[in-house]
Amino acid sequence: MTTEFQATCRNAGVIPVIEIDDAAMAADLGHAIEAGGLSVVELTLRTPAALSALTAMKAACPFLTVGMGTVLCADDAKRAADAGADFLVSPGLTDNLAKAAKTLSLSFLPGVATPTDLMRAYDHGFNFLKFFPAEATGGISYLKALSGPFGGVTFCPTGGIGPDQVSAYLSQPNVICVGGSWVARKALIKAQDWDGIKRNARKANAAVKAS
Repeated sequence: MTTEFQATCRNAGVIPVIEIDDAAMAADLGHAIEAGGLSVVELTLRTPAALSALTAMKAACPFLTVGMGTVLCADDAKRAADAGADFLVSPGLTDNLAKAAKTLSLSFLPGVATPTDLMRAYDHGFNFLKFFPAEATGGISYLKALSGPFGGVTFCPTGGIGPDQVSAYLSQPNVICVGGSWVARKALIKAQDWDGIKRNARKANAAVKAS
């Protein structure tokens, strides 16, 4: 995990986690997020349009850092890399996925939920991790408990986090950034409510600056 990627995520503060069904909307979506002051996006590999949407968003918004999430296997990682992903995100970690990310030389944010998960990720050389599902697993109190035995590990909590919780999460010493779907929910994208998405991005960016 490069320190450059960690710095990029820290500067972003909030990473919108986005499920997109139509790649034709990717450019407008990227512009709305960028106009709202956010700089890193995670598209999720949950729809047939995800890979082409990633390519389209990167072409339209070259200053955005665009990653692919819900990467579950080595083949997913390869397809995301071929589509131009700047980084990979997974809900968990397997040996094959860790190997694939290293082979592709892409920054990789593997998901963890337990101390055993953390130790396994650490064995693979990863110390910046996705804490998922954050709220369901224990939220801020759980992160505080992890800070003792895992003082060298930092997190991007994702899952169940809303805009009003951003500042509290970012105030934790072991949190670099948070991921959230509220910035660009599917309903907003479907309605092409770019102004609404821009407002959500601005609110997220304001919370980052206030932290």
